[in-house]
Order: sequence, then structure tokens, then C-alpha cells
Amino acid sequence: MQMADSIVIIPTYNERENIENIIRAVFGLEHGFHILVVEDGSPDGTANIVRELQKEFPERLHMIERSGKLGLGTAYIAGFKWALERDYEYIFEMDADFSHNPNDLPRLYAACHDEGNDVSIGSRYVSGVNVVNWPMGRVLMSYFASKYVRLITGLPIHDTTAGFVCYRRQVLKTLDLDSIRFKGYAFQIEMKFTAYKYGFRIKEVPVIFINRELGTSKMNSSIFGEAMFGVIRLKWESLFKKYENTTA
Repeated sequence: MQMADSIVIIPTYNERENIENIIRAVFGLEHGFHILVVEDGSPDGTANIVRELQKEFPERLHMIERSGKLGLGTAYIAGFKWALERDYEYIFEMDADFSHNPNDLPRLYAACHDEGNDVSIGSRYVSGVNVVNWPMGRVLMSYFASKYVRLITGLPIHDTTAGFVCYRRQVLKTLDLDSIRFKGYAFQIEMKFTAYKYGFRIKEVPVIFINRELGTSKMNSSIFGEAMFGVIRLKWESLFKKYENTTA
């Protein structure tokens, strides 16, 4: 039986070092979030850990198991569709590795539930550069990637590639999830850009991003390449598309 209005979607691939701790941290919050793990066939046994925890949290912890590593964007799309079928009102994206602090979830929730926004973003760059333990080269690449996206698209968001996000269900119902094409960083950009074009209210909530301590990062140069070239295509195609939203 669904007893919460909010669910946190956590994609996983080889996160055995982090998954139990992140689940317990989210469940330790007062609000009572549910969790959906979208598990991409991790060979390290991540799914086994989640299955054991489901015995402890049978009503709150859910899992989709996929056959292999199919991309971050497709993992979130699968999670979004699952959540929409179950009437959650607030649907979150969050990493498994504690780079996103679970204690910030209530702040993102409040930005939508209490303040009336449709999308809230845990932003690394809305109040300076709030990143801990990243190599300087990666910080600069991420920061200027967001600047580049703003320049090309006109998107008034400082952290366009952020993966710590809360969506109201109406946003995800409006966006036509099957039309979202990108899989890596460009997926995060496309989601925010499309929500903005539909006129949804978006707020950036300042957070501190802390680089993972356990496990291995899934970032690579091809993901950034998709984002760099993808935004040009995104902007060009938007010039010929009508964004009609009767709820915004």
C-alpha cells in the first residue's frame, strides 16, 4: 500500500559499497520517502543487497532490475514511468554514492510542495561553486559546461547538468518521456530544457556536492561529448516545436 507522496529514484551499477547506507539514510528522514532502485545488472551483487533490505522495508523499498547497463537516462525514464503508474506526486532523482546529501531531500521537497514550484534542482552553482573533492579540471569542465548550455539554449539555470532533482508528477506527464532521447549528461539538460519550454516553474536550491568516497565514478568523456553537441541539436529542434501546457 502506497503511504507516501514522494519517491526517490536511485539508478545503480556496481554500488554495493554505498547502496545500503544511502537507503538507510533516506529512510531515516522524517518525511517518509519511498525509494525505487533501478538496478542495471550490477555484477558486484548490488541487487542482492537491495533484495535483503526489501525484507526490512517491504512497503517503502522497490526495485526494477534491468538486464544490463543501459544508460542513466533510460534508467530514470523507466523509474519515472513506474512512479507515475503509482500516483506519487513528487518524484526525485538522486545518485547512490552520497554525492547528493540525503538531508537535502526535504529542502527540494519544500521548494515544490510548500513554495509551489514544479521542479526543484539541487544546484552546485547557483551560489558560487559548491563542489568538494573533485579534481579542479573536472570542476571547471562541469561549471563551464553549464555556462555553455545557458549560452546556447537560453535556459536560465546555473546547474544544467545537475542530477539531484525533484519533479512534480504533472511535469513528467507533460514532457512525453518517450521523446527524451539523451542518456548521459545531455539527458539532464534535455529534461530541464523541456520543462522550461513548457513553462513549468523551476527553482534552484543550493547544495554542496561531495565527490564519492566509495565505488567508481561512471563519468567519461563521451558523456560530456553528448552534452556538448546535444544541446545544439536540442536548441535547433525546439525552434520548430510547439510547447503547449495548460497546467503551467
